[in-house]
Amino acid sequence: MVMGDMELTCEVAVIGSGPAGYAAAFRAADLGLDVALIDPRPKPGGVCLHEGCIPSKTGLHLAELIFDARAAAAMGLHFAVPRIELAEVRAWKKQVIETMAAGLAHLSSRRGIQDIAGRARFEDSTTLRIDGGEIRRIRCRQSVIATGSKPLTLPGTSFREGGRIMDSSQALALADIPNSLLVVGGGYVGLELGTLYAALGSRVQLVEAADRLLAGIDRDLVAPLQQRLDGLFENISLQTRVAAMQEEPNGVEVQLQDETGSTGRTVFDRVLVAVGRRPNTADLGLETTGVSLDERGSIVVDDRQQTADPHIFAAGDVAGGVMLAHKATREGRIAAEVIAGGNSLFDVRAIPAVVFTDPQIAWCGLTEEQAAAQQIPVAVQKFPWKFSGRAQSMGAADGLTKILVNPEDGRILGVGIVGRNAEGLIAEGVLAIEMGALAEDLALSLHPHPTLSETEAEAAEIFLGSPTHILPKKPQPR
Repeated sequence: MVMGDMELTCEVAVIGSGPAGYAAAFRAADLGLDVALIDPRPKPGGVCLHEGCIPSKTGLHLAELIFDARAAAAMGLHFAVPRIELAEVRAWKKQVIETMAAGLAHLSSRRGIQDIAGRARFEDSTTLRIDGGEIRRIRCRQSVIATGSKPLTLPGTSFREGGRIMDSSQALALADIPNSLLVVGGGYVGLELGTLYAALGSRVQLVEAADRLLAGIDRDLVAPLQQRLDGLFENISLQTRVAAMQEEPNGVEVQLQDETGSTGRTVFDRVLVAVGRRPNTADLGLETTGVSLDERGSIVVDDRQQTADPHIFAAGDVAGGVMLAHKATREGRIAAEVIAGGNSLFDVRAIPAVVFTDPQIAWCGLTEEQAAAQQIPVAVQKFPWKFSGRAQSMGAADGLTKILVNPEDGRILGVGIVGRNAEGLIAEGVLAIEMGALAEDLALSLHPHPTLSETEAEAAEIFLGSPTHILPKKPQPR
């Protein structure tokens, strides 16, 4: 890199240091390219590390400990009621974030990446104006836009620092434990953060405009979680919208509306709005480039992460599709490899997704609802965890593992799991789908006993007609 009068020249400029951005920068540097990584934050990690994935999972781990302590009483192990010290919780969360951020910064430095603090805006396809930093302009051969996304607001409302109407980042700051909390949105963010606050002692009510929680996830996977949340939350109202919301000095006055009309006004200490996210494409100067946006405001890319402008790539939430950090990481790496002259492309058959509630839900590949909508014939095999010795010993017998199999050749097309440790169990399903494994492969692979992983093999055995811990559906030949 040649540094001149507040100007920098490099081969690749990466805008945004979240999972897509730092993955692109790291991979490009490993491939021998001269890289600059630009972000307003002083250390890499993006929203995922600093305000999203990692803080939320840190808090949800604490919630899991609280739930486990309560459940242990039925097993003869009794704990005192937890004393929650929010200052210490925030300190622990900060330590986790700072440790991870320092690790990423070290990796970036060791790779020779130039970390630039500031906001980037295109002057043209190969020139970036940087606001807020020492470097004022970057000239590059190629760039990767990885600016992520931000939460949607409700009409007539806004998120402000210190306000009682919160987005997910503000909720994760844990300013206090409100006596009453309204969660607007029955997606994974609303359910995860609602679970966290309920564990910490808030009376949580949730409203969802649709007729179900977690739309898009098979209903049989959602059912055990719904049953648990019905006891954990004070109330869950489906097909209900926020008609009006006004922040007052001592609370937020909310008017809800269901199918029958207004349900009156209620005052909550705080409101969490979790109704989705939108890509961060504003104020990037894209009008000075050949980049195209779709109807949702996402940057249009091909399977090589290439935009309509030959000098510019995009990866992660800003490029549309499912907004998941691991997908963003893969896309960032692909962009870097293509820029370096490689033949990479996004060819993923099974993108795993996890809802980190209690119980967790995880799935990959084809879902049962997708198969029905696309008229794809599948054999669906389910293994209830009540037949699992490990699940029974953990008090997690309400779980379920299911696989979707091509009935013609036995190929595994999808896997869904609800229950403890679903986050780790789903990886075997991802591997099976990506490798084109058959149900027979999964069934004949020895799984350690007693573990929850056995439930995946047992589901495959049901398809083969040879289950051990439940009765087969038809007699087997000798």
